[in-house]
Amino acid sequence: MKLVSAWLAIPFWQRVVGGFVLGALAGWAFGPAADTWFGPLGELYVTLIKMIAVPLVFFAVINAISALHGQKSVAALGGRTFLWFVVTAALAVCVGLAVGTVMQPGAGHFGLQVDAAWKPRDVPRAIEVLLGVVPSNVFYALAGIGTKTNAAGETVLAAGRGSILPVIFFAGLLGFAMVKLGDKVAEARKLTGQMSAIMIQVTRFVLEVTPIGTFGLIASLVGSYGFGKLLPLGNFVLALYIACIIQIVVVYGGLLLAHGLNPWKFFRGASPGMQVAFVSSSSFAAMPVAMRSITHNLGVNKDYASFAVPLGASIKMDGCGAIYPALCAVFIAQYTGVPLSADQYFVVLIASVLGSFGTAGVPGTAVVMATVVLSAANLPLEVIGYLYAIDRILDMMRTATNVTGQMVVPVLVARETGLLDKQVYDAAATNVGVEVHDAHDA
Repeated sequence: MKLVSAWLAIPFWQRVVGGFVLGALAGWAFGPAADTWFGPLGELYVTLIKMIAVPLVFFAVINAISALHGQKSVAALGGRTFLWFVVTAALAVCVGLAVGTVMQPGAGHFGLQVDAAWKPRDVPRAIEVLLGVVPSNVFYALAGIGTKTNAAGETVLAAGRGSILPVIFFAGLLGFAMVKLGDKVAEARKLTGQMSAIMIQVTRFVLEVTPIGTFGLIASLVGSYGFGKLLPLGNFVLALYIACIIQIVVVYGGLLLAHGLNPWKFFRGASPGMQVAFVSSSSFAAMPVAMRSITHNLGVNKDYASFAVPLGASIKMDGCGAIYPALCAVFIAQYTGVPLSADQYFVVLIASVLGSFGTAGVPGTAVVMATVVLSAANLPLEVIGYLYAIDRILDMMRTATNVTGQMVVPVLVARETGLLDKQVYDAAATNVGVEVHDAHDA
């Protein structure tokens, strides 16, 4: 027990950073064998996070909507949240275009080869995405079962291919039904709140595996990639990372300052969610950590956060859906030697902002979004194939940006609507898992 208490006494972020550093060293030392030896640790961690995500969101959304006392309150908060999603996405596109124009990552890369693993992705129609929000089978949606096309061209059921949007939709209906029925379902509402609290506690337990999962994921990544695949496209990697850092520090930080909030406090409190997003490359996997970060560390109202964060994890993708497609467009224009016109810049802006919402819940969002934007701007799609070999490296920073945006918008809206506990925000804790006193209680 003393050993557990000593482990928990170490700040969460320090444990995660320690796992990151040790993982990088292990990957460098073991080379490709690191994926075999340590990769399963990372895979197990991501699986654990995904395991809790659907029940956490399901009960949290029901509890949140039933506690927000009616459709008018939910609609007002939802509209304000969506507006900030659009504004920050537009700013992210502008950052991507500006960084690409200044750094010129596509200059001097003639002769690049399309990666052998690259396959073009079909872009879903907007009506297909909208229809997909309503589940035809609720139990399939809750089980994460979706569809895929097999080798014969047939559409078949597949585990792990479902979207979180149908879960949010169905949970929302149940929440509104509870509001409508009022005291008749008081016990059901109480049970939902209890289940939500249980899932939050389960999340805290699972998050304690984060340092070990980080070690496995980073060891596998460094061992598999080395530096050979990074050097030829290093300028693009650097440009993407710089653009994402500008979006996080300058854009998000500036918006926080404009709302009278200390950006450093936000980044400190949000760091667990950002760390998990970076190492897992999954907004869905980071969602439980993001919810815990902005409520426990930053003082956002739990009911509102339970509604806003899952919504953001589905449609708020500043890294994958805004910065990356914009940077891809500039990259291919420079590669082909054809400058983008003012009309094409405008098309990239509109397609990126609107397209990110139109491809909500689609696996491989960055690839789909790049396809949408390049097609809209009449640019060749092969650029995505050039970059596919280093996509894992790119996806880490893209996802960290996604999740940071998914956390900053609820903080801004909570500040505007009185749903932010300023004292908790200013304290800016960094732990999101099991705490020392929990270990003593166990």
